[in-house]
Amino acid sequence: MTQIGVGILGGGYMGKAHAVAMSSVGAVFNTALRPRLEMVCATTDESAERYRQSYGFARATSDWRALVEDDKVEAIVIATPQEMHRPIAEAAFARGKPVLCEKPLGASLNDSAAMVAAAEAAGVANMVGFNYIRTPASQYARQLIAAGEIGEITWFRGEHTEDFYADPKTPATWRTSGKANGTMGDLAPHMVNAALALMGPIERVLAEVETVHATRPGGKVTNDDHAQMMVRFANGAMGSMYFSRIATGRKMGYAYEISGTKGAIRFDQEDQNALWLYRMDEPEAERGFRKILTGPAHPDYEPFCQGPGHGTGYQDQIIIEARDFLQAIETGAPVWPTFRDGHEVNRVIAAGFASDAAQTWKFIKDF
Repeated sequence: MTQIGVGILGGGYMGKAHAVAMSSVGAVFNTALRPRLEMVCATTDESAERYRQSYGFARATSDWRALVEDDKVEAIVIATPQEMHRPIAEAAFARGKPVLCEKPLGASLNDSAAMVAAAEAAGVANMVGFNYIRTPASQYARQLIAAGEIGEITWFRGEHTEDFYADPKTPATWRTSGKANGTMGDLAPHMVNAALALMGPIERVLAEVETVHATRPGGKVTNDDHAQMMVRFANGAMGSMYFSRIATGRKMGYAYEISGTKGAIRFDQEDQNALWLYRMDEPEAERGFRKILTGPAHPDYEPFCQGPGHGTGYQDQIIIEARDFLQAIETGAPVWPTFRDGHEVNRVIAAGFASDAAQTWKFIKDF
């Protein structure tokens, strides 16, 4: 086992999740590289010190450059607002340090393209934090599709729906301003990433993007509340996606349904330890969707629990991410999703915005 010093930029919701993951991943997966929580960065010295004490870092700073340039920090995790992703990543790559960056990859398409160029020029491990697709159930769905178990795929429906802004009386915050913080920048990338992982490349999109509650207590809303998108995949399959932060009653509506010539799959993150599978080759009298509870036979489940149906949770997805990142560093081989994969998500989002503006289909190749 070899220690590796990890620096995390951002100590809030995702910063904490990554700190916990880096503290746990060695024990869970018996990794060859064992993270050492070397330094945490936050916007003030006071908050950085608070995170240091809470999460177990050796040191703290409010200067992101000091963290990136520190010799004891050998790998970087970016969990800051999107506007800071590019400068931090470029500085880290200039020093030859691997980077795990939270989604979306950049605050703009130009930012993410520049980050891909910097990552590939540096030739070090780079990965984007799309955690939801790493549940054992969704990993198993990818295996079933790749093996042809549900035949030729004909249709995909996906959504990422939550209701944290369903009440128009909820006050305006940083989430209600800035294009990158709207539903298309915040929630949509997760489901677009899932669609690319499960179905392959998207050829073109037809989208509508809308702000339902234009004002809230405390200010105007300058970004989108929900959006819908028709898609045509490169493999010929049709599809549609819906993204919303005002979907009343939905708490974690990351869900998809996939139809094929031999069967179908359904999944909903609110029941993340189950996958619904339909096979056409079963007896007519018994044919129907069957609920499969995840267990040790499914990808990345057994390291957490030996009991089928006992389940994994949100934090476990981040630990699986950490394992993959460490594997990329150790082996030198790319681990999906790389920065280039994250940029592909951003291209689809950019095409969606352009489609809404022009009210016509837009081809991904043009972005």
